[in-house]
Amino acid sequence: MLIEILLAILLGILAGTITGLLPGIHINLIGAFLVSLSTGILLKIPSTYLVVFIVAMAITHTFIDFIPSIFLGCPDTDTELAILPGHQLLKKGQGYQAVILTAYGSLAAIIVLTIISFPSVHLIKFFYEEIKTIIPYLLIATSIFLIFLEKNKKMALVVFGLTGFLGYLVLNPLELNQPLLPLLTGLFGSSTLILSIKNKIKIPKQIQTKPEIKLKKPLMGAICASPLCSFLPGLGSGQAAVIGNLIARQNKKGFLILLGATNTLVMGFSFLSLFAISKTRTGAAVAVKEILGNFSNNTLFLIIIVILISGIVSFFLTKKIASWFSNKIQKINYPLLSSITLAFLTILVLILSSWKGLLILIISTITGLYCISTGVRRTNMMGCLLLPVIIFYLTL
Repeated sequence: MLIEILLAILLGILAGTITGLLPGIHINLIGAFLVSLSTGILLKIPSTYLVVFIVAMAITHTFIDFIPSIFLGCPDTDTELAILPGHQLLKKGQGYQAVILTAYGSLAAIIVLTIISFPSVHLIKFFYEEIKTIIPYLLIATSIFLIFLEKNKKMALVVFGLTGFLGYLVLNPLELNQPLLPLLTGLFGSSTLILSIKNKIKIPKQIQTKPEIKLKKPLMGAICASPLCSFLPGLGSGQAAVIGNLIARQNKKGFLILLGATNTLVMGFSFLSLFAISKTRTGAAVAVKEILGNFSNNTLFLIIIVILISGIVSFFLTKKIASWFSNKIQKINYPLLSSITLAFLTILVLILSSWKGLLILIISTITGLYCISTGVRRTNMMGCLLLPVIIFYLTL
């Protein structure tokens, strides 16, 4: 059994590396695919091994997905905030440092999560029982709070409302297959790629030096903010990172550490939340619930061990891959690479979400370009998820 578990971890790390590097291939998509296969060709594989594979893949993804976000400017919903500080460092020849900062944040998060996991289960269970009836009002308060952080509050409200309305249409009456793919790809991915092509960005020679790592304050901010995602559906690591940055104010490099830690902690807490309150906050947790159903203390212990092992391995993988990207990126025609990535995303959306998805991709891309032009934080575009969730809870 030990050999099979180790094999499942290694395969999960490999799969997480692929999903992290390929723009548009989100962990949620792979999780849904595995759930569908688990009732068919994967039926003979014990559910424990599938769960180990999914957990290892999900944790690895939280490390690796910063590489395309920083080097290619093509994030998923968990790394959209890395674009601005990451690209600024990339243009200074410090793209490698930017990725390494997120990797150290994620590694620190893995260690902390391992230590606090079992006490956190009891805390999540206690606090959820206390606040579950006021979840939509907490989401409203959080949304207002994030909007009021902006200098241009009116424009932030416009961005939140516009993307929220678009998200509501996509997630409800249109009934798309994989609706988040065209929605989030347009808002956060293709819009940024188009700007890269338009501006004809040239990447300077990258210098591979180890950045100065100061973990204490960024990690404190991440630990305080990340558990919010366990209670509040629709609240992602981007918003948690903004809140964490208010708790422990950081410069650009410190913010990348905080964002890496938050991204990984949110994923880890999603598994703890599944055990504590049977609620899923990430696609990976949904897949685990569908495959395994309820699980015991022993299974939770196994998941924590898998998180620790895959996190440590992923840290060193991230360093190696970031080093390769850093060496090669200057030699690549960046506008051409952005064009190829944009074409790949468009084809992917067309295959998985049909012509309706392609239409949504176009609309969300235009919306994303407009929102970027306003100068407000891109986290306000997460209204595309928050507003539909708020409406859902208020109409229950």
